Amino acid sequence: MKFGLFTHIPWPEGIEPKKVLDQTTEEVVYAEELGFDSAWVAEHHFSRYGLGSSSLVFSASIAAKTKRIRLGTAILVPPLHHPIKLAEDAATLDVVSGGRLDAGFGRGSAEYEYAGYGIDQAESQGRFQETINLLKGLWTTPRFSYKGDYFNLNEVNLVPPPVQKPHPPIYIAATRTQATLDFAVTTGHPLIIGVVLDTSDALDLCCRFVDKSKEAGHNVPISSIPFFRYFYVAETEEEAKKDTEAALRWTLDRVQWRRTFQQGSEVYEKMDDWRRVRTELPTSNEHLYDQRAVIGTPDQCVAQIKDLQGRGIEYFGCNFSFGGMEQGKLLRSMKLFAEEVMPHFR
Repeated sequence: MKFGLFTHIPWPEGIEPKKVLDQTTEEVVYAEELGFDSAWVAEHHFSRYGLGSSSLVFSASIAAKTKRIRLGTAILVPPLHHPIKLAEDAATLDVVSGGRLDAGFGRGSAEYEYAGYGIDQAESQGRFQETINLLKGLWTTPRFSYKGDYFNLNEVNLVPPPVQKPHPPIYIAATRTQATLDFAVTTGHPLIIGVVLDTSDALDLCCRFVDKSKEAGHNVPISSIPFFRYFYVAETEEEAKKDTEAALRWTLDRVQWRRTFQQGSEVYEKMDDWRRVRTELPTSNEHLYDQRAVIGTPDQCVAQIKDLQGRGIEYFGCNFSFGGMEQGKLLRSMKLFAEEVMPHFR
């Protein structure tokens, strides 16, 4: 079984961005020491939900401080990028890391991100699929040419080429749209399951993907799908829930709040002001504990993971860093997880 670290790189009020990025780097370096297989960061723009606006640049800085751990993107949003620049930056990360890039892609969901970049969100599916196809061509084909709906390339030689051959592993996030799922099926790339999807729905999605993959002749196994959940381990269940209550609430509220913006964002506004006027409440913490999290004592976490393993899941993305968790508690939880949970599956 594989275990990866995952973070949106949340940026709570009152904390300088450098401190957030330094702490995230510390978490990844520690994850490598503890035996985690990978570390994944998300791309987000214009929001305190995540500081990963230049996630490939940030991952390159982490590459310089690590030796073994794989570096994943969960996810990059291709419609917001020119494919040549995205291919160059990703290939450069693959080179400087010694071939450790895992490239996860998705369309994103925030309307204000597309508005900020001046891109019509209605074009996101077409731009997404075309850019993925272009990336693979640029990574593998000298003097690559392409004529598409959004981009025309003529005899482009990508420099540098990626280390991994034929190209870095590609994963596709497809939590909401059938067209994206169909694209993952036809291209033969594994899904990547985000924390935004309930576990029951995520397992159903995985099973549908695997069945369709078999029909398409790719036979991508469910064990290859990174399955991301919120994670936290403590000595008692009461302590685990107490430690995560405020951080989960911040995360849920931030997700709900940012989706109300068609342009601009919430960065310089106060969350408490919005909380007083909102017209509906987000998902409860109890629902998260039940459907999107592995949170509790070591024995409880082992039991939850074994249950999901019985459904075919063999790769977990562990989101320990959410909503401004206190760094000391976060690192202690990672250590307890590595010492008391991971050995049951290694």
